[in-house]
Amino acid sequence: MNRPLVGTLATAVLGAAALVGTVGTAHAAPQHGAQQSAQQPLKQHKTKAVDFAGTVALSNCSGSVVRMPTSQANDPALVMSNGHCLESGMPGAGEVIVDQPSSRSFTLLNKSAGRAGTIKATKIAYATMTDTDVSLYETSSTYAQIEQKYGIKPLELATAHPAKGAAISVVSGYWKKIYSCNIDGFVPTLKEGDWTWKDSVRYTPQCKTIGGTSGSPVIDTTTGKVAAINNTGNEDGEKCTVNNPCEVDENGNVTVHQGINYAQETYGIPKCFGTGNKLDLSAAGCALPKPAATRR
Repeated sequence: MNRPLVGTLATAVLGAAALVGTVGTAHAAPQHGAQQSAQQPLKQHKTKAVDFAGTVALSNCSGSVVRMPTSQANDPALVMSNGHCLESGMPGAGEVIVDQPSSRSFTLLNKSAGRAGTIKATKIAYATMTDTDVSLYETSSTYAQIEQKYGIKPLELATAHPAKGAAISVVSGYWKKIYSCNIDGFVPTLKEGDWTWKDSVRYTPQCKTIGGTSGSPVIDTTTGKVAAINNTGNEDGEKCTVNNPCEVDENGNVTVHQGINYAQETYGIPKCFGTGNKLDLSAAGCALPKPAATRR
């Protein structure tokens, strides 16, 4: 996975030194991906305009203010990014972080990628790089306060599995850039270094995400909802190494697609949050990994 950007390491060096979930140099794309893209299966469907409203820039990554379908206006707002974008460093394989204090700041963007303001975290509600690559921060602001002060509404997490061929936009608050392509397919197991992710989203070659786009929301342009979270890509054509994830199918066959980028699905996350946007890993249907002390 490509490491998050650090300090001023935001230059041309990026593409080579990238970070988890942000790779993507202009390598030749697999033929099957090009064919899928050429078909543009959802082009005939009406799409929703995608802009930067609700996205955030972190010190080293991208993210977004998100709500669950059941979230209320006066609930504390949540900011979603990658697990590997944590200020404390990347979680180890099998590590799950819950309710850890945080005072991290996020630069909130408006629809044209201008700076709307700053919101602050009170804690990391949940973070892991096991099965998925996600961090969810609880902030000191409610959704209503953010909308009243900045005119910004949160992005809503979809609750249905994303569809192959769906048109998507990867919206990077760090780079203030939108990458558009389609979902090429799904990967049963994606391995990178010590980490393993399940049922990952593979992009068609047009989404050439780079270092700093880690944590960007992946928007389904038909529904306008968040379908996944951008997190990695294969930079050098290596197999299963850091910055070079490999795909493993149901039969254990390993394949590598240099220059192809990936995201982690988010449709299961709403089942793990209850009243007041509070994390409940024991809720019915919640499949997020639990901290070791609470596993059975």
